[in-house]
Amino acid sequence: MRVFLLILLSAIVLLKLTFIQPALAAQTSNAAQIFNNNCAACHIGGGNILISQKTLKKEALSQYLENYNSDSIQAIIYQVQNGKNAMPAFKSKLSTQEILEVASYVFQKAEQGW
Repeated sequence: MRVFLLILLSAIVLLKLTFIQPALAAQTSNAAQIFNNNCAACHIGGGNILISQKTLKKEALSQYLENYNSDSIQAIIYQVQNGKNAMPAFKSKLSTQEILEVASYVFQKAEQGW
C-alpha cells in the first residue's frame, strides 16, 4: 500500500512539474530549497564531491540506480530514503512529501542536464 501511495504521489508531482506552469515555480522553489539544504553539500550542480562518477546527471543515474529507466522517480525516491554507501538515508530526516519533491527535482534537473 505504501509503495502504491509513493507511486501515486510521484505521478501527481511529475504531472504538476510537467504541465502546470504557475505551480512549477513554487514546486521547484520548494524542491530546490530542500535539495540545497540537504543534498547540495555533496551534489552541488548535480555533481558528487565524494565519488566523482556517481553524479546526478542522467547518464550516471541510469548506470547506478536500479530501475532508473523504467521507473526513474521511484528509483531516486528509494535512494533518498535508504541511502547507499557514502550517501546517508533521509527517510528519518525528510517527510515523504519532501522526499517526493526532491526526487522529482533531481529527475527534472537530470533530464535538463543540470
